[in-house]
Amino acid sequence: MSAYNYAKRSSTFSTTIQLSKNRASHRGGSMNAKVLVLNQSYEPISICSVKKAFLLVFLTKAEVIASKNDRTLRTVSVQYSCPSIIRLSNYVRVTFRRVELSRKNILRRDSGRCQYCGKTNPPLTIDHIIPKSRGGEDTWENLITACMKCNNRKGNRTPEEASMPLMSTPKKPSHVTFLKQIVGRVEDSWRPYLFMD
Repeated sequence: MSAYNYAKRSSTFSTTIQLSKNRASHRGGSMNAKVLVLNQSYEPISICSVKKAFLLVFLTKAEVIASKNDRTLRTVSVQYSCPSIIRLSNYVRVTFRRVELSRKNILRRDSGRCQYCGKTNPPLTIDHIIPKSRGGEDTWENLITACMKCNNRKGNRTPEEASMPLMSTPKKPSHVTFLKQIVGRVEDSWRPYLFMD
């Protein structure tokens, strides 16, 4: 695409999106709704706004995989489907940083919820499933979020010995885990791509 045509399309898009944004603002900010971005390989890589997703599709840098059934983008003369999932036209090499083992990331992985009783009330602590004094290591599989009450109750025992079963099996999170947390409520059409089905 020539620089002139690119500029022309970008200019046209700017006018279009402004009109859509003005109208969408009366329907709860549709332009700021979240869109799942897939690599060409269908791997989930990020989340973006409807405005950014529509720009990528308009410039043929992405295609719409799924739309939001209850929303549309309108201009004076044209109506577009509001994207929910887009797929990049070209493969983008993404180097995801290794998720660091830290207190903050353990709390994020466990959604700030005690893995024994399910409470989210602070103060929350980090508990070794197998106590350190008994050879327990600092690993994703041996560290969980626990409220102070449950941590003290468990003491220097294993969950089995304390009759305190875990709510879920702890494991090392991936970037997809944190994508889910950024979104909050996951749309049904996203679930297969976030490995939730």
